[in-house]
Amino acid sequence: MKFNIYNNLKEKLLKKLISQNLIGKLEKIFIMYNGIISTDFQFNSQISKYEGKVRDVYHLEDKIIMVVTDRVSCFDVILPKPIPYKGQILNQIAEKFLKMTKNIVPNWVESVPDPNVTIGKKCNPFDIEMVIRGYLSGHAWREYKLGKRELCGVELPNGMKENDKFPSPIITPTSKAQVGHDMDLSKDDIIQSGLINKSDYNKLEEFTYALFETGTNYAKSRGLLLVDTKYEFAVYNEKIHIIDEIHTPDSSRYFYEESYEDLQSRGEKQRQLSKEFLREWLIENGFQGNEGEEVPEMNDSIISSVSERYIELYENLIGEKFEKRNTIDILNQIEQNVNKVI
Repeated sequence: MKFNIYNNLKEKLLKKLISQNLIGKLEKIFIMYNGIISTDFQFNSQISKYEGKVRDVYHLEDKIIMVVTDRVSCFDVILPKPIPYKGQILNQIAEKFLKMTKNIVPNWVESVPDPNVTIGKKCNPFDIEMVIRGYLSGHAWREYKLGKRELCGVELPNGMKENDKFPSPIITPTSKAQVGHDMDLSKDDIIQSGLINKSDYNKLEEFTYALFETGTNYAKSRGLLLVDTKYEFAVYNEKIHIIDEIHTPDSSRYFYEESYEDLQSRGEKQRQLSKEFLREWLIENGFQGNEGEEVPEMNDSIISSVSERYIELYENLIGEKFEKRNTIDILNQIEQNVNKVI
């Protein structure tokens, strides 16, 4: 009886908050709103579940359900606190770009029944990530700064500064580590080790360049520069498909085109839309994912700023105001939305 009275009062309070447009204000006060840090669904015909760095993947017999959580990883380490709305942002950006590029390479998506969920074909993935770079930034710059002039078998020009543009984009593949750090690989490493045969690798290269060109042109139309990104590929019915996400702030780095040349000429940091600012904050606070290092405390202010940066990127990249989903009882919402389509 007490439980029913509590539920009735809760329902009345929520209706009042919604009617007075106070939900947004309430979420600002309690920005951690129970962001999705993990899930534990039991869907019909579910065979298994795999937890990635950001996504929880539920395997059915002939398809997968990918739930994009609000987890965030840096230096291949999952940080202890979720970032509000991050999962929704990643899922919706990926949906847009996968639709945009399906004429280049088929993709795995069948439906998007919920802002945080994509359902698609169960593909057989290649065990590498195809990283492509248009500028000397991030990991490439950190290696270059150490004096290295070759990355993944690609020679790097001398005399470059951080964030300089390469004469043409370079592909720097990595392994896909289940635990720990991804490893840089060269084309020769991949083919000689038997990870991928030469014919398939050449197709992946071709798709990677074409996808990057499309992403670059779209970003330019939005006043942005696509700096670098990564793609994951798989095989379905003997055809190569692109899987996972593309051109999101987790898989890509963007600069503002308008200020790029001026900042570069003065040797100043680029204004960028990516999670590089979070990596830099972690580095400044003594964490790069190395053994023995502890993740610094991420207080509400840091969490809020990271969430706002993700929203900023969405709005700049997509050109629309980001509509925050209703987060009340979010896990039940997801379960119901998925069950309607499987």
